[in-house]
Amino acid sequence: MKFSHAALLVVATAASAAAFVPASIAKQRTSFGLVTASRAPSSRLFLSATVEKPKETFEFTSDVGRVMDLIINSLYSDKAIFLRELISNAADACDKKRFLSLTSEGATDTPPTIKIKADETSNTLIIEDGGVGMTRDELINNLGRIAQSGTKAFMEALGEGKADVNLIGQFGVGFYSAYLVADRVEVVTKSMQEGAKQLRWASTADNSYTIEDDDSEPIEGSGTRLILHLKDDASEYLQSSKIEELLNRYSEFIEFPISVWKSKTEYKRVPDEEANKELKEGEEPKMKTVPETTEGFELINTQKPIWLRPVKEVEEQEYKDFYKSAFRASYDEPMKWSHFVLEGQVECKALLYIPGMLPFELSKDMFDENSRNIRLYVKRVFINDKFEDLMPRWLKFVRGVVDSNDLPLNVSREILQKSKVLSIINKRLVRKSLDMIREIAEDEDKSRYIMFWNNFGKYLKVGIIEDDKNKKDIAPLLRFFSSKSTEEYTSLDNYVAAMPEGQKAIYYVTGDGVENASMSPVIEKLKSRGYEVLFATEPLDEIMMEGLRSYKEKDIIDAAKENLKLDDDEEAAKKKEQLREEYKEVVDYLEVLLKDKIQKVVVSDLLVDSPAALVQGAYGMSPTMQRYMKAQAVASGQAGGFPDMNKAVLEINPKHAIIKDIDRLVQSGDKDSQELKDCGLLMYDVAAMTSGYDVPDMKEFAKRVLQLMDDKVTTAASESGETEELETKDAELVDDSVLE
Repeated sequence: MKFSHAALLVVATAASAAAFVPASIAKQRTSFGLVTASRAPSSRLFLSATVEKPKETFEFTSDVGRVMDLIINSLYSDKAIFLRELISNAADACDKKRFLSLTSEGATDTPPTIKIKADETSNTLIIEDGGVGMTRDELINNLGRIAQSGTKAFMEALGEGKADVNLIGQFGVGFYSAYLVADRVEVVTKSMQEGAKQLRWASTADNSYTIEDDDSEPIEGSGTRLILHLKDDASEYLQSSKIEELLNRYSEFIEFPISVWKSKTEYKRVPDEEANKELKEGEEPKMKTVPETTEGFELINTQKPIWLRPVKEVEEQEYKDFYKSAFRASYDEPMKWSHFVLEGQVECKALLYIPGMLPFELSKDMFDENSRNIRLYVKRVFINDKFEDLMPRWLKFVRGVVDSNDLPLNVSREILQKSKVLSIINKRLVRKSLDMIREIAEDEDKSRYIMFWNNFGKYLKVGIIEDDKNKKDIAPLLRFFSSKSTEEYTSLDNYVAAMPEGQKAIYYVTGDGVENASMSPVIEKLKSRGYEVLFATEPLDEIMMEGLRSYKEKDIIDAAKENLKLDDDEEAAKKKEQLREEYKEVVDYLEVLLKDKIQKVVVSDLLVDSPAALVQGAYGMSPTMQRYMKAQAVASGQAGGFPDMNKAVLEINPKHAIIKDIDRLVQSGDKDSQELKDCGLLMYDVAAMTSGYDVPDMKEFAKRVLQLMDDKVTTAASESGETEELETKDAELVDDSVLE
């Protein structure tokens, strides 16, 4: 018998082997399903003003062997998929039998089973199910016709929505995945129809197959036995450990029991007959340890798919146990979970978890590609866990399972195609994840959200940056340290609620840690007015704040940026202009002195206790971000330099004694004096350190500090009349050092 080509799913890909046959040609089919033809007599047209051109209809034909080759070698990306496909077919056969048994007499309560046995001697892998089995006609239709889905035909025969069956197959090509690992496949089957014979189907994936009566080991009741004669490069599938690994990955939630033939070696203590030959009466017999090997089938799929059960029927401990088992997290207790059903345009069942601790793989790389957080199932069968569009990457830490029959999968069931269905599921998963996070945040036990934030807060920050649609929902969940709360986190809601009258914006400063951020001189004026300042202590915080921009109609402003305005009245503006004129010479001098270090110098009325501060221009990067960018550049082997746009602006406090002293020295006319130069440079260095910048030349900085200390000591000694004594002691110390 030969393969027919009635419903070729992949015929488009076999276009190179296709031929067109005119419908006007009398067609005859050979035993190989090919077409022979002879042209029918043509008719002539008479007495017609317009001559119509004859229309011809063509029918696709194909090289069946070529199509089989495409299915086997091009459809699946991983040959290990074969076991998933064959177990899914077996589960469908078992489910059909279960359904049909409900209406037949003498039905048994014992569910059909699936058994797998590897035989290294004959190099075969046997998969046997106790399902519905097949008749001769069904073998021809289901296995001899490519892309003919017996499961789909069964469902159509029942009528949609009329039966409680959980059938998986739909494309009619899963069976042929067996040829990924086998060069010959035999199918021994016995239908559950009364009087059915046991049959054997066999093929080597060429143009033909055979069907014959089978007299091998009889199948009990009904069912199907697949015998895969493995290729030389597929010997790993003879190992029970490999089979068990694949079953746990793809088929652990199949409804019917799946057992694997395994051999176990146990060690037992038995009497040592040789040593006990001369055993005296009353003495205890001597023992020895001997290995004992047993063989038999072992049940693999003991885990139950609790996401398919009604929420009310699942106990809290069952959710925890499922999490630990399904995600191999024995030492982690889930912080929260959400079990829900999506109905309407799309039907979907899902179970999501927020872990109690950061998964190990995410501790090394927060977006580790090997971290498979969401597992996609279709009717209990694992499909994939690499679908990026199912969940946004800022929810990479959320784990869970999604089971839907409406997902647009490709034929190999490995690739998820973009569609409206996917978008609907994505929105629901994000919403449920945010609901879980809110519930943790609103918990009376505040330590739970602190733990969550310490583990997963950075992911929410990424959500603000990358997810424009959901950032308004994420923003209330953000937490910060601030000038009023350096020990405990505060939220944006708490910040806005505590804003004093007259405050029009939300202010923040950047810094490497809370301590460094709190040292920033730019927050002095804000603190003096009772304004709270949020601390952005990571490079990610700065990008996040730029992405957020506002919260509850309050602008979010970087206090360390140039032109920060707190007063809009004309009097304040006039006063500021007067100060600029009054200290113009100081500004000009410092701009010349520090021309290689700063962008410009401005007189500020925002500083209170500090003589000066460094701030960035409107589009400049904070010192924290600059260090991060330099580190990234070095790590990637690039130069770490930055353009002049990132030079800081020096703001000076005209009310401070140091600035007034510099003004005095400038006004004296001696702008080249070393004292004035050292004072200006030292003021800049201190402003840089307190503003979070690095001092590039620490040697010169230390030298200036020591000189200042020396001048102070000398001045103090001079005032107390101890100058000569100090000089004498210094001379003695020099003499002693020379003698030594």
